[in-house]
Amino acid sequence: MPSHTFQPSAPLTGRLRVPGDKSISHRALMFAGLAVGQSRITGLLEGEDVLATAAAMRQLGARIERSEDGTWIVDGAGVGSLLEPKQALDMGNSGTSTRLMMGLLASHAISATFIGDASLSGRPMNRVIDPLSQMGATFEASPGGTLPCMLRGASPAVPITYRLPVASAQVKSAVLLAGLNTPGITRVIEPAPTRDHTERMLTGFGAKLEVTEDNGERVIAIHGEADLKPMDVVVPGDPSSAAFFIVAASIVPGSDLVIENVGLNPTRAGIVTVLRQMGADIEELSPREVGGEPVADLRVRHARLKGVDVDPAIVPSMVDEFPVLFVAAALAEGTTRTTGLEELRVKESDRISVMAEALTLAGARVEEQEDGLTIHGTGGEPLHGTPDSASVATRLDHRIAMSMAVSGLVSRDGVRLDDIAPIATSFPSFIDLLENATS
Repeated sequence: MPSHTFQPSAPLTGRLRVPGDKSISHRALMFAGLAVGQSRITGLLEGEDVLATAAAMRQLGARIERSEDGTWIVDGAGVGSLLEPKQALDMGNSGTSTRLMMGLLASHAISATFIGDASLSGRPMNRVIDPLSQMGATFEASPGGTLPCMLRGASPAVPITYRLPVASAQVKSAVLLAGLNTPGITRVIEPAPTRDHTERMLTGFGAKLEVTEDNGERVIAIHGEADLKPMDVVVPGDPSSAAFFIVAASIVPGSDLVIENVGLNPTRAGIVTVLRQMGADIEELSPREVGGEPVADLRVRHARLKGVDVDPAIVPSMVDEFPVLFVAAALAEGTTRTTGLEELRVKESDRISVMAEALTLAGARVEEQEDGLTIHGTGGEPLHGTPDSASVATRLDHRIAMSMAVSGLVSRDGVRLDDIAPIATSFPSFIDLLENATS
């Protein structure tokens, strides 16, 4: 387990480019693997989670190769023509891959066993097992609805109208993907909007999909037995990865940093909205649209942040960014209150209690509630942690590790992390980019 201490930092300056969006990378590989013909994907995030999706799609019959210039070339197997995998599908640490892949296979007449690492094997899958069972798939999961889990797909599956009990892009996407090979129309009713990459990209690949409003709720309808056509996908930079640098440049005095090619899909960019409410200086340069997704270069300059009460309605558009927002709040002037974050307790770790413990160790004043944190900021003064050599426990969680790395940049004596290996699951180049920006 490699530990690492992140020291007080010089300003972040220059330009950098974060890796491709993780959510879009997973979907690009899956949908290209379901199309008939050859698709090309540029800007793909090459972290372990996305590589697990590529490996699974290969087992299902798609041909996927990476060319020397970093373009990924996918020859799809076709909806309805997937092969039964010869061995278990190892999803590593990736909850997204697992839940979407379960949806994909639920309407194909094949069996597959899903396995994952220790962290993923503790995460509940019932939220996708329930609707997919209604469509006719059967599951044999481990206690608590966890992995290992065996799935037997239904053919033909039964179209359903499913109201999401909680806002979840993964559950929505799983049901829509199952609907691709289900005769008739499968509908998902969304009480609160979640990230819409699946809808945007499936439309691009030629699926017949309609989004309507009914009593203020989104209804997404997909027409089954779809024929997907190949397309070229340009993956924008991941806003979740950019968030660490947006916060770092906001809280390290003297910083003036440009982060290129950041995806600003409104269902994902909640972190930018909240930081601006806190007084962050974030400028959008050359806004444009790439592959149906809004993109811009972000210029971020150091600013004095003020505490805010974060509107729980924005939670779905920044659920993964709360750990690093907590760091920004710890340096702000006044108090930041967050509520409606129950979902964070079932992520790669319990992100509410782990961040409360980590930030307290680093010297922040934090109160933990059932559904969020209250953070009393330092008003810009460096964090002053415990003087002993206690190191922050990252609990195999990449976002905890990167968030606390950012806190080290604005600490008096540095912040030591017990293990930085998990960072590779989503952002292998994180430490190199951080060192380049601060040197």
